[in-house]
Amino acid sequence: MSLKVTIEGQGSFEVAKECVKKVVYKTDIPLDSNARTKDVGSTLEISGKILTATDGDPLASTRPMGLWSENSACYRKVTVEIIQAGIVERKYYFPNAFVVNYDEDFGDTDGVGTFRLTIKQKKDKISGITIEGGYPAA
Repeated sequence: MSLKVTIEGQGSFEVAKECVKKVVYKTDIPLDSNARTKDVGSTLEISGKILTATDGDPLASTRPMGLWSENSACYRKVTVEIIQAGIVERKYYFPNAFVVNYDEDFGDTDGVGTFRLTIKQKKDKISGITIEGGYPAA
């Protein structure tokens, strides 16, 4: 299985497939609701390893995620593809995503850092989210 993350906008980039280890999609509704509400939000949590860029390979670096989390041009188009055996199992598209939280963790025992990026879709653009899947990968 491979997890492909593409972020488009000011300073577009793709997170290397070797870096991304886990993706979690969540639909958020108020916890105090006793019935389905129109106040819905959507969140993607993307986590994995921070690999050192070698031979000038820009895709081996997760640095652009950290820069995005601090950038005033905060809304970006995010596409996450979960591909297994050449089939796109799921494809999530957030056309107006922004960073809620970004963490990097480094330790002196593993030799590899980890990251966790949490993004949300802009609330008034929630209808722009698409969830697809079940077709051959490009």
